[in-house]
Amino acid sequence: MGDPYLLAVSLLSGGQISAPPPPVLPPQPDNLLALWHSSESSDFGPLVAQKIVPTIEITSPEFSQQLSSQTNPFQETDTLTITTALAPTAAQAAIELKPSLQAKLKPDTATTKPASGSQLFYQRLAALKAGKIYTRLPVDSFQSYWANQAGTKALALQKPSYEQWKRLLAKEARAVSQGQGSNRLSVLVGDSLSLWFPQERLPGGSLWLNQGISGDNSRGILKRLSAFSQTRPDVIYVLAGINDLRQGATDETILDNLRQIVRRLRQEHPRSSVIVQSILPTRINTIPNRRIRNLNQQLAILAQQQGAGYLDIHSRFSDVEGNLRLDLTTDGLHLSGRGYEVWQSALQQAESVIALNRNNVRADNSVKRSRLSDLSGLN
Repeated sequence: MGDPYLLAVSLLSGGQISAPPPPVLPPQPDNLLALWHSSESSDFGPLVAQKIVPTIEITSPEFSQQLSSQTNPFQETDTLTITTALAPTAAQAAIELKPSLQAKLKPDTATTKPASGSQLFYQRLAALKAGKIYTRLPVDSFQSYWANQAGTKALALQKPSYEQWKRLLAKEARAVSQGQGSNRLSVLVGDSLSLWFPQERLPGGSLWLNQGISGDNSRGILKRLSAFSQTRPDVIYVLAGINDLRQGATDETILDNLRQIVRRLRQEHPRSSVIVQSILPTRINTIPNRRIRNLNQQLAILAQQQGAGYLDIHSRFSDVEGNLRLDLTTDGLHLSGRGYEVWQSALQQAESVIALNRNNVRADNSVKRSRLSDLSGLN
């Protein structure tokens, strides 16, 4: 099945579906997880330094002809201007920030998109249940299911566990693997920084699969790479390490885990470009930015040794003192809307370089085949 509109529908229904009308969710239950459990109870439990080296091609998504005569819900939506970001959670507020930072930072607010991990989880769950991928939907999609409104207060109070996030991500990856067809696929792998990448700011030209989980470290990421092993990504972007530093891991441990991550990805996705992204600076007293810079130097070497690309986004986020720029963060660690604009720009440039390299490789191969064809006619 090559049509992304049908990818999750087919997965959840277990049968072949041909060009149905847009799926409609059943009446809203008191608990959205109950809706999922009615058919998937066993899955979620009771509750839930070169900048760029590798190659890939960027083209417009090729959707199935089945939907050629109707509006495709997975086509690119208009780019939205990001002027809001996530307010810090209680856990984020506990981060030790440099003196007077709280007075300078004014966390953005969000009224039409998820503002907590629980809300984002339920939005993505609702999208998948409806046969859609949330990265192709407006930011306010399925608001009645995740917003903290009358009748949904109990739902908003239920916080999904790490294991439930892993299961949800695995379900999304499984859906994409069955419905990708000829569409290009890009994957984000990481922690909360990747998790909260606004879907409307993901570069166009491909489907996107977000495999970020808040609070995850490099060891946790390594253990869950199999969740999307059956997909066919063109490029995989990896960002990990900051939570390891917060948890007291050594540089050697972080580098060893990332080395294993890159090796696994290259083994399981030999045709994919693997991009290691630099760890971002912070404004946290307990994590010296000098250490992050030194670690990034080692990551650049690691990527080159393992045949992966290295994308330096750290320099875009640093101020003159080497700290995370105030205008790019909400709490000294997580990114503001402006911060994601900066990251979006870096990814777009990376995709352009990757596409150029892939086109050059194809051109070289075409020339070689032409020469071989000429030689075949000689006696």
